[in-house]
Amino acid sequence: MPQPHRLTLNEHPLPPLDSVAAEIARHAASVNRYPEFYPERLRGIVADWLGMPGEQVVLGAGSVGVALQALQASVSAGGGLAYGWRNFDAYPLLADMVGARRVEVPLLPGGHQDLEALAKAVQDADAVIVCNPHNPTGRLVPGDELKEFVARVPEHVLVVLDEAYIEFVAPSGRTDSLGWIREFPNLLVLRTFSKAWGLANMRVGYGVTSPGWAERIGRYQLPYALSTLSAVAVETSLRAQPELEERIAVIVGERERLSGGLARGGWKVLPSHTNFLWLDEPERTEDIRLALEGEGVQARFYDGEGVRVTVGDTDANDSVLRALA
Repeated sequence: MPQPHRLTLNEHPLPPLDSVAAEIARHAASVNRYPEFYPERLRGIVADWLGMPGEQVVLGAGSVGVALQALQASVSAGGGLAYGWRNFDAYPLLADMVGARRVEVPLLPGGHQDLEALAKAVQDADAVIVCNPHNPTGRLVPGDELKEFVARVPEHVLVVLDEAYIEFVAPSGRTDSLGWIREFPNLLVLRTFSKAWGLANMRVGYGVTSPGWAERIGRYQLPYALSTLSAVAVETSLRAQPELEERIAVIVGERERLSGGLARGGWKVLPSHTNFLWLDEPERTEDIRLALEGEGVQARFYDGEGVRVTVGDTDANDSVLRALA
């Protein structure tokens, strides 16, 4: 029986590069030993790669791990955590974990985050999250609008800019978010090696912020949280960045092919800047579910809202197109 196409978690459709897999295998014999107490060596490597001081970089178990550390450092018991909704499913979970009050601001029509409403909401919050590009709609906030929003947030409120999918954005659409930290020390730029880098199982995320906030967030770093296998996978991937960028270009090409095919089939597909597509079809969610399941395709269904489909390999994407022809 053929394996289903798992297009639910926005995973990279390709296995690790041979060089990355070989390095993981080479260190597998040492898994009886603990990794670094804190991942200082990897932090230095990531900081050098970014061209940032190490004192401004924090690491965690995926970007969601860094986000948890950041909220532990910024949100008081009962304090507000503001974000657009619908959004990344982990945000409400993180709010509950730190005892925060959820301040969920509805999205605008067309899948955009309502920055005007968010700016008002943060007046009674300890932290705010902006997901850019947005999950699950794939929408991108223009740089000038985003910077204007950050400028409106009070200095004591932490702004978490979740850029988990930034590598899939065309260079012309990316902002100098890391450069903004000099102007806005309460800004934390959050990124991950799980998506475009294809290391979801390795669980390595990183954040870049001001030295003061990095120190506060670092207090919640869990000892031994990042394995040696995770560290060598990231280090080897950074050396192989040109190969990985070629893979990203393939995914972006498949995204546009899939989007165009679905649009020609009469489906409302929002423009995407990620490795997934949002079918803005609240009335036809169940029809899409049945059609995709008939072709062995697993997707993420939001009943009464829409469907998120990860861009897979060519075979998986062809199955999506056949299902929704």
